[in-house]
Order: sequence, then structure tokens, then C-alpha cells
Amino acid sequence: MKTMTASELSLLIENPDTTLFLLDVREPQEFEICHIPNSQLMPMQSIPNRLDQLPKDTAIITICHHGMRSQQVAQFLLQNGFNDITNLIGGVNAWAADVDRLMPTY
Repeated sequence: MKTMTASELSLLIENPDTTLFLLDVREPQEFEICHIPNSQLMPMQSIPNRLDQLPKDTAIITICHHGMRSQQVAQFLLQNGFNDITNLIGGVNAWAADVDRLMPTY
């Protein structure tokens, strides 16, 4: 499984030629506190029933609070026919520390 840091993701997002699907697998109340801009909320437990809502032709970056739940989702997606999956190491917590220091944390 591929991984990337928050700084690496920030550079990808800034590149106008890059198409990404930012998949936030946290719970709605966590997402309300903070999230990476343009990320799509799909709580971890809902993923098995929503696979048809995920793009198979776009790179998917899985995101959670610290990177553990998103790692599990990334593995699940790989096992279910998705090929271009990358897990964000450290999750939104790393994003707040390394990219957006004004982002609220919890």
C-alpha cells in the first residue's frame, strides 16, 4: 500500500494537473471540527455499502485522524478492485501540524 505525508499531499493538491479523490473516513462530528479542503466524508463503516460511489479511475487518498482507520480502508479498497490508493500518514493531525497550523485539532 502506498503512503504519503501531509507535505507531499499538499504539493499534489497544489498541482492543477493532479486529480485526486480525498476520502475522509472519520465520523461526521470529527469532520465538522476539521478537514482537509475538498475532502469527501464517507465514514469507515459506510464504505462497504458505498463502493459504487468511489472513482476507480482517480487516485484516492484515504484520510482519518491519525492514519490508522484510513490504512484499514485503503487495504479494504485494494482488496475490492481499486488500484490507485494512498494512505495519508498521520491523518488530519499531521496536516494541521505540517501544512495548516491554523486548522483546529482534537
